[in-house]
Amino acid sequence: MGKFLSRPSAPPPSKDLEPRSLDVSAPEISNGISGTTTAAHLLRASTPQNPITVTVFERASVAGGVWHLDPRPALLPSIPNVRPPSPRDSLLHAPPGPAYQGLKNNVPTSLMRSMLLDWPEGTEEIVPRARLCTYIQDLAVRFGSHAHTLYNTSLISISKSESNKFWGVRSRTLSKMEGRGETRFEEKDWMFDAVVVAAGHYHEPRIPDIQGLKEVAQRLDGAVLHSKQYRNPSPFAGKNILVVGGGVSSLDIVKEVAEVVGKGRVWQSTRGGQWDLPAVLLPVGVERVGEIERFIGPEGQQKPFGVVLKDGHQLDGIDHIIFGTGYITSYPFLGKLQNPDIGVEDADEKIVITSDGCTTHNLHHDIFYIPDPTLAFVGVPYYVSTFSLFDLQGDVVARVFSGKASLPPRDILEKMHRERKEEKAGWGRAFHNLYGRDVEYMEGMTKWVNQEARRRGVDEMRGLLDDEKWRERKVEGRG
Repeated sequence: MGKFLSRPSAPPPSKDLEPRSLDVSAPEISNGISGTTTAAHLLRASTPQNPITVTVFERASVAGGVWHLDPRPALLPSIPNVRPPSPRDSLLHAPPGPAYQGLKNNVPTSLMRSMLLDWPEGTEEIVPRARLCTYIQDLAVRFGSHAHTLYNTSLISISKSESNKFWGVRSRTLSKMEGRGETRFEEKDWMFDAVVVAAGHYHEPRIPDIQGLKEVAQRLDGAVLHSKQYRNPSPFAGKNILVVGGGVSSLDIVKEVAEVVGKGRVWQSTRGGQWDLPAVLLPVGVERVGEIERFIGPEGQQKPFGVVLKDGHQLDGIDHIIFGTGYITSYPFLGKLQNPDIGVEDADEKIVITSDGCTTHNLHHDIFYIPDPTLAFVGVPYYVSTFSLFDLQGDVVARVFSGKASLPPRDILEKMHRERKEEKAGWGRAFHNLYGRDVEYMEGMTKWVNQEARRRGVDEMRGLLDDEKWRERKVEGRG
C-alpha cells in the first residue's frame, strides 16, 4: 500500500476570533444524524456578513452513520476491553460500523426526525435500517453537508495551538491512485476557529473482564464476538449460542439466531440491570440466565465451551458467545483530553474522557467544552429521541458559533457544572441520561437561545417543539 504525505495548512483564522472557519467532525463512525444536521445548521447560519466555512471529516465512504451497513464484520478488540484506548494507540482508518441486516429503529419515525426534513407521507413508525440511512443521506444532500464532506478521511489529532487562537487538526485521507489499482494515505494539517465532535457512541466495543474469557477467545477462533461484529444469523445455524446483555441489540440478535439454531439452544445472560428489556419479549425456547462468573474449557482447540453463572448454575456446550454489552465512549484524537488512567471521580476541570469510558466530562449542557467552548460535542446524551434532540443540539451550536447566542462566563459555567455533578445520582450513562426529560432539555435550550436572540434583535430558533404533531405525540407518549 502506497503512502503519500502532504501537510499544507489552511489560512490562519481572523484576529478577532469570530467563528468563520468551522470544523464539523464525525470521524469515529459514518456521518450520522449528529454530524449531518449540525453541518446543515451551520451552513444555514452562514451569511455574507458572517460567513461560516464548514468542513466535515467522514472516515467512511458514505453518509449514514450507524444505519449504514458495511458487510465487513468489525475486528474483535482486545479482551477484556473496558477502558477507552490511549491516544498513543494507532487508529484503524475506517473500521465497519455496528449495523446488522435486521436492524430497525426502536423510536417511532414520527418522533425521530430533523426539523429540516419530515418523513414522506405514510412512512411506517418502524422501518428497516436502509430507510433510516437513506433519510440521513437525503439530509446531507439537500442541506449541503454532503458537498462539504471529505469522505474516507479520519482524524489523527485535534489540539489547540500554542497561541490559543485556533484549533490544529490533522486528517488522514484514503484515496485510490487512478490507473494503478493502488491506494495511498494523504495527511494534511488544518486550522479552524472551532471544532464540533459529532462522533456518536458506537465505535469502541465494550467487552467485560470475566475469568477465562480471554483464554476461550485465544483458543477458539470465532467463538467470541461483540454485537458490532454481528451481521446476520446464518453463521449460527444449528449452534448453541449465548448472548450477553439485556438491551435492544441483544434482543434483536437473540430473536434472529433463535430462528436458525434448529435443535441448538439460545441463552441470554443479563445482570438484571435497570435498562434490561423484560424477558417476556424473548422468543419461545430462549432462556434468560444470570450474570457470568467464569468460563470453563475447552481443553484444546475444539468447541464447545461452558460458563459458570454467579448463581452457581452451569451452561455447557456453548459454540458462540455474542456480547451485546455496549460501547466505550472514546475520542482518541483529542490527545491529552482523553486519559484512561484517570478514574472517573478524579476528573479535573479539563479532562473529557476518563477510565469509565462512558462519561464525557466538563461539558455545558452536554455540548460546550467549558474550558474552551469553541470545542463542542453533539450527540452525548443517552435514552433520547436521537434524531430530534441531536438536531436541536446542532442548531444550538450554530446559533452560538454564528454569534446569535453567547455562553455565560467560564466561572459561571464551572459553577453550573459542579452543581450538576452534585445533583446527579452517578456517572456514565446516568450522568447523561435524559430518559423522559428530553423535551424538558429541549425546552430549556430553546428558551435560553431565544432570550439571547431577543437581546440581540435576531431571529428566534424554531424547531420540532413548534411542530404540534411532533410535540403532542412526544409529550403525550402516543407511540
